[in-house]
Amino acid sequence: MIESIFHNKRATYLLIGLVLLGLISCHSQEPEPSARNNFYFGADLSYTNQVEDLGGSYFDDSGEEADPYQILATKGLNLARFRLWHDPQWTKEVYGTNGLFGPYSDIKDVIRSMTRAKEQGMDLLVDFHYSDFWADPGRQQIPAAYHEITDLKVLADSVEQYTLKTLSKLSAQGLSPKYVQIGNEINCGLFITDRPANFPNCNVCEGNWSQAGTVLNAAITAVRQTNPDTKIILHVADPVNVEWWFGQMTTSGVVVDFDIIGISYYPLWHTGSSLSSIDQTIEGFREQFQKDVMILETAYPWTTEDADNYGNILGGSPLEGYPFTEEGQLDFMTFLTQKAIDAGALGVIYWEPGWISSDLRDPWGQGSSWDNVTFFDFEGRSLPVVDFPMFPYQFE
Repeated sequence: MIESIFHNKRATYLLIGLVLLGLISCHSQEPEPSARNNFYFGADLSYTNQVEDLGGSYFDDSGEEADPYQILATKGLNLARFRLWHDPQWTKEVYGTNGLFGPYSDIKDVIRSMTRAKEQGMDLLVDFHYSDFWADPGRQQIPAAYHEITDLKVLADSVEQYTLKTLSKLSAQGLSPKYVQIGNEINCGLFITDRPANFPNCNVCEGNWSQAGTVLNAAITAVRQTNPDTKIILHVADPVNVEWWFGQMTTSGVVVDFDIIGISYYPLWHTGSSLSSIDQTIEGFREQFQKDVMILETAYPWTTEDADNYGNILGGSPLEGYPFTEEGQLDFMTFLTQKAIDAGALGVIYWEPGWISSDLRDPWGQGSSWDNVTFFDFEGRSLPVVDFPMFPYQFE
């Protein structure tokens, strides 16, 4: 029996975690700050409300149905990230049920999510997409409310007032986020997809750094007005874009009053940055820009199978040493997390570990295109990767 336990990596992590918790409790009268407590083991849980509303369920190690926030918090997850769309009525209309479900990822849904996370002791990160729809490197759609804007000052003021109003609502609910992300994967800038001819051009891939900087600085002003202690994140996808983007944005764009460089790093897609040397890459960013760094998005498959007819978008060939298995997924996360710790990063956030298959719908299908990458199997049972925060990482 003892031998079988210690050949089970997940059980080993759990045992070590329990020992560490026991040692901490023995010294509870004189708590000492630790490097572990200053590192974020995070997850983007934006889909969880929708999954549960549409029939999805989550189960803990014992096989009991449980609150996914509680499952993850018990394992040491201490930061929850939530996307915020401007007016995502499409998330309601896609069901055609006269308002029975949705909208999702609007301010009301985000308040619902943040409340759940706070109840489990997690710190909060709100991710402003500044769009009614998904914002990513290939798509930064202008929200419907902004379509008639033709003046850069009006756009900047609209962004500032919207940001201020939103953060004030969160504050009134006792949900002031510790981190605010201004834009999501804004590699070429905000408000650039299908841009009307007279709409201000903030496309930095076309050299419009000053215009983009004006808008970003307006949002930053709103955050600072709401809570000067809130940490501000600017976010681009793929580490290979960091030097170019932040080098130009801090000079030509004159955007300097932010705290954190946020990166999406999916090694299966972002092949220009080696997993084995990502610690050196991150450390270089910290030294060059004198800013903290956080991996805002990452993920790795635990299977090549598909739970539904949606189709999976992350796969291909596995990284050497990290097969697409439950243990391979856990090993990937512990390795990447240790690299982030070695580099002095603030934390690692896993993208959408709760997007299991359900009756959830979006414009491309029903179910989940991410069900092979989650922290829960096709039955909603927790996978070994939920234990990644409990791994005995080495902190200096």
